[in-house]
Amino acid sequence: MTGTAHPITLVGTPVLHHPCRPVERFDDELAQLVEDMFASMYAARGVGLAANQIGVDLRVFVYDCPDLDGERRKGLVVNPTVRTPAGPGRTLDDSEEGCLSVPGPYVSLPRPDTAVCDGFDQSGDPITVEGTGLLARCLQHETDHLDGRLYIDRLPAKARKKALEEFEARRAAPAQDTGDDDRTQIA
Repeated sequence: MTGTAHPITLVGTPVLHHPCRPVERFDDELAQLVEDMFASMYAARGVGLAANQIGVDLRVFVYDCPDLDGERRKGLVVNPTVRTPAGPGRTLDDSEEGCLSVPGPYVSLPRPDTAVCDGFDQSGDPITVEGTGLLARCLQHETDHLDGRLYIDRLPAKARKKALEEFEARRAAPAQDTGDDDRTQIA
């Protein structure tokens, strides 16, 4: 199968703002969706992508990003749940975060520096993905998408307003890709 890149849905699109439906059938349609999601993620130069970011109301995401050790990790999770540490052993990573559905702004957003994501592979077999560094952030970010939450929803009101203003300003400006911005859009 070969995937087809689809346009990325933007903040304000209804499918991004409500929880997605669980995947119930692990079939050829799901396999094609996964291929399309990888193609869409690569075309948009992201490291993760949730199904609702291409307009599909299903709980599945794909990723291709490094963990804290720089090891590139690639995969998908269907019907994910994410666990992060709590209590005194919890360490937050205050890195900047961006999103393909809110192109432009990058904002410092504290998230736990480790995450464990449980779910299923595209055949329906249980999987667990343990992430550190950018992969931990990606697992949390993509699961948030499937829960109907964007990263800007986690920001304080002033920071959220500023990010949305930057997004709107870039959206109104003539399109130009200078290639200067090498920061990673999670998805």
